[in-house]
Amino acid sequence: MSEHERLVSAGLVENEDDVRDLSLRPRTFKQYIGQKMLKKELAVYIEAAKKRKEALDHVLLYGPPGLGKTTLAMVIANELQVKIKTTSGPAIERPGDLVALLNELEAGDVLFIDEIHRLPKIVEEILYSAMEDFFVDIVIGQGPTAHPVHFTLPPFTLIGATTRAGLLSAPLRDRFGIIAHMNYYSKKELERIVERSAKIFKTTITSEGAEKVALRSRGTPRVANRLFRRIRDFAEVAQKEVVDEKIVTSSLDMLRVDECGLDETDRKLLLTMINLYDGGPVGVNTLAANIGEDVETITDMIEPYLLQSGFIKRTPRGRIATKTAYEHLGISFTENKN
Repeated sequence: MSEHERLVSAGLVENEDDVRDLSLRPRTFKQYIGQKMLKKELAVYIEAAKKRKEALDHVLLYGPPGLGKTTLAMVIANELQVKIKTTSGPAIERPGDLVALLNELEAGDVLFIDEIHRLPKIVEEILYSAMEDFFVDIVIGQGPTAHPVHFTLPPFTLIGATTRAGLLSAPLRDRFGIIAHMNYYSKKELERIVERSAKIFKTTITSEGAEKVALRSRGTPRVANRLFRRIRDFAEVAQKEVVDEKIVTSSLDMLRVDECGLDETDRKLLLTMINLYDGGPVGVNTLAANIGEDVETITDMIEPYLLQSGFIKRTPRGRIATKTAYEHLGISFTENKN
């Protein structure tokens, strides 16, 4: 496998049309539901860049997984009317990998790096001059044959996405001119997303059905679309022409997703805290060992929604299950527990 093929297989996409399963991804701000204030800001920056015929300033998008960071990056490129190349931090192992990507960019193009906090340090340092001055200097060869090579780059826009903005080094973070936090979605926004997905898949869903899906989607479009796909499967097998509240409820019950959007792993974590550690405080490493998940899965994928919804809270001594968690699980709560 060539270096180019390796980077492509790791996630490099030159054009939205090259990807088979982007049918649910909006292509414009008008189609993109949610993040209202962020879209307004970005629309101004994009319009100004287009009027000046300049590359858009570098953009950092951060927030919990599934909120549409990758989709928004593609929308930005589409609104700019430029090409986008996408990859991820772990896929760029060496400075040469980065140079290969940058070398294919044309003036104004977008390079999207997902999980940018996982860039190797040596690659990150090469990125500094690329972002600021549009050039990179790397050393080719080893020993006596080693020699520096200077690459001049066209003005481009780097869009970085991360679920852990705090892990970015200050020098890298400071080079982004636009830093935006992605917020969880409201129930109404998720309803609209589900209804849009249903329309794309040529499936009829009632407003009550869409509301039920939205309520159990953890404030996250990715979860809403994943649940809708599975509900659509259940409806198909049950020969239901319309996805109504009844089929949504029965499908989500079979998927073991409760009325607050908690799944088996969420409940397992909360029950572990309550039954084994009297509600906490308990350390995340201990929880990871108990429920058989790694620490990053808990901190990046499970905890954010539980924190946002008030089921747990963080303290200097560890995680604590709240009264809300006890009540949701039907367990009696004594005030002096926490």
